[in-house]
Amino acid sequence: MTIMRIDKMISNSGHGSRSEIKKYLKYGNVKVNGEVVKAATTKVDIEKDLVELFRERIIYKKNIYLIMNKPAGVVSATKDNSYETVIDLLDDFYKSFNPFPVGRLDIDTEGLLLITNDGKFSYNLLSPKKHVPKTYYALIDAPIDENDVSEFKKGLNINDEYITKPAILDIINSGENESEIHVTIEEGKYHQVKRMFKSSGKHVTYLKRIKMANLELDENLKNGEYREISEEEMELLNK
Repeated sequence: MTIMRIDKMISNSGHGSRSEIKKYLKYGNVKVNGEVVKAATTKVDIEKDLVELFRERIIYKKNIYLIMNKPAGVVSATKDNSYETVIDLLDDFYKSFNPFPVGRLDIDTEGLLLITNDGKFSYNLLSPKKHVPKTYYALIDAPIDENDVSEFKKGLNINDEYITKPAILDIINSGENESEIHVTIEEGKYHQVKRMFKSSGKHVTYLKRIKMANLELDENLKNGEYREISEEEMELLNK
């Protein structure tokens, strides 16, 4: 049994703000088990009671799971006094769930970012014990060769006496002044990818996360756009 105020239940199901729901109630547009209710404080059992708005059954949503193509210039946080956050990019419906980003991407890093209000889901993806891989596309201001691939595979000292776990470095294109690569890591240390290249005297000029676990970034999502994760994608994340 899960008891909740009816205005919150309907609002969290994506049918308007709490103030809008109160108007629907006032004008008799809401029914519980076939009976019209008008008080916003009416309590309902979201698992058993039949709640209808304009004769449409309301299905309560407890958690949200979003995939975003994070743009540069936006911080991966719930609040920030200086910069726009990824939560600021969400509409009011999703904000009402008090969501948070699953991990973080640096302010100048783009790409795949998951947003949820489910702490267990977030933990399962971020815990070092889970060894969840994350793949990035990057531009590097120097040639990349098989020696770099080997060094990444062994692990690198990132200047604070910490040796990273083995990483997979794939060379897409190596040029004298710019190289394209994919790199897959199982950690999430601060600025880790940038620090790994810096340790070998190279600089990351562009960084974008393109994959997390088995979930790839939706190419149809433009920078700053997001959508709910599908059931199939949830299965990929849970594998």
